[in-house]
Amino acid sequence: MKLSRERISLLAESLASRLLAEGHLEVLGEKNALVQALNQTITEELMVEDRLNAEVRELMKNYEAEIQRGGVDYQKMFTMIKSRLVKERGLIL
Repeated sequence: MKLSRERISLLAESLASRLLAEGHLEVLGEKNALVQALNQTITEELMVEDRLNAEVRELMKNYEAEIQRGGVDYQKMFTMIKSRLVKERGLIL
């Protein structure tokens, strides 16, 4: 994940405070429930790219021999496969 769990928690707290202060949102229950929901949502969204990267690394194993021979640049191939999957799946990273 690109952000630490602590940073995500701070982001969720800050976002909740800002939404409430600016009147964009009204909480009927406790503010902490909103912060926890934001924290979970942010974490899940960031994990989408982590899971995609893991899938791309698995697909890259098919090209391992070519990469070792120098026939294929690992980073270029990784980026190409990742871009293709993002486009096919309509992901926003």
